[in-house]
Amino acid sequence: MAPAPSETPGRRGFRAGWVFAAIWLFYLGGNLGALVRHPPGMWRTVGLLALALFALTYILLVATMRRPRDVPGGYPGPELRVWLGLLTLLALALLQLPAAGESILTCAVYISAAAVMGLPLRHGLGVAVTVAIAVEAAIRFVPGWRASSQGYALAVVLAAAATWGMRLAFERQGRLIQAQNELAELAVADERSRIAGDLHDILGHSLTVVAVKAELAQRLLDVDLDRARAELRDLESLARDALADVRATALNMRGISLPGEIAAARAALAAANVEARLPGAADDVPTRNRELFAWTIREAVTNIVRHSRARHAEVRLSPDSVEIVDDGQGGDPAPGGGQGLAGLRRRADELGAHLIAGSRQNEPGFRVRVEVPS
Repeated sequence: MAPAPSETPGRRGFRAGWVFAAIWLFYLGGNLGALVRHPPGMWRTVGLLALALFALTYILLVATMRRPRDVPGGYPGPELRVWLGLLTLLALALLQLPAAGESILTCAVYISAAAVMGLPLRHGLGVAVTVAIAVEAAIRFVPGWRASSQGYALAVVLAAAATWGMRLAFERQGRLIQAQNELAELAVADERSRIAGDLHDILGHSLTVVAVKAELAQRLLDVDLDRARAELRDLESLARDALADVRATALNMRGISLPGEIAAARAALAAANVEARLPGAADDVPTRNRELFAWTIREAVTNIVRHSRARHAEVRLSPDSVEIVDDGQGGDPAPGGGQGLAGLRRRADELGAHLIAGSRQNEPGFRVRVEVPS
């Protein structure tokens, strides 16, 4: 008989709440039977009308208990509304008394369950205890009720206990949903930070070079027109490459960029206490080679951090090749699946590039080199 909060705010949640509440109204059949058996008259009519309003009020009260009060994002609505609803239920139950007699004690179970579910827990339990005491007192002191009304007080206590358990379950579910939402927000924030970092890596150096080359070209216009044209061509190529990297990062979201991988390699090697020599820029690398070179740096640096036990590493970058060497223990690292050397070799083959991976000649350590035909 315990009410349940609706699943989601709005129309769907309201519908789910009143359907759940209506299921338990069959226990009011005893009240209905007692009223129907009562001789026709004013109190019978008042009792039947009060019973119908009691059922309607209970459904509306439970259906509006959408959120738990004790956790953010929980139920119910304002506390005053719940108190007014409980007082209305009590008044409608008492209006049935002249015609229904002790059968109105069934209403106490509904009032107790609604109080425990809708009010702050301390107040709800207090109402349930008060109702149980009142029911037990009525059974003992109202003439003619003791023999036929045994068990109502116990039913009130059991309904309150069951509702309490359901409420705790709903509150735990609310906390879980809240935690999931917070994790989702953190994931979004992390993703935004990652994209912002990639864009910074891509644009930071490129825009600086663009500014320098534009200034140089402007100065050369009156001195060396051919060199000024060459600088402008380089400027155009650099701008197009930077734009391609930005598009890959912004549209693919999980795209990989060469400047970003150089920056990531610097951070990873520093974290592994590996002294690294890395290129300061990737402006000379054509757009068609950048993704492959970025994957090469990522895989080679990953192997250095995981397997090599190296103390020094170097990334050598040119327009047609990238080479990563270290002074570690050498030997082939463990296969890495799709993102390992096998996957890297497949990527190189797709572009007609040549991959060399193995121990360095005459020096300790491991070498990964990718060459792209000119």
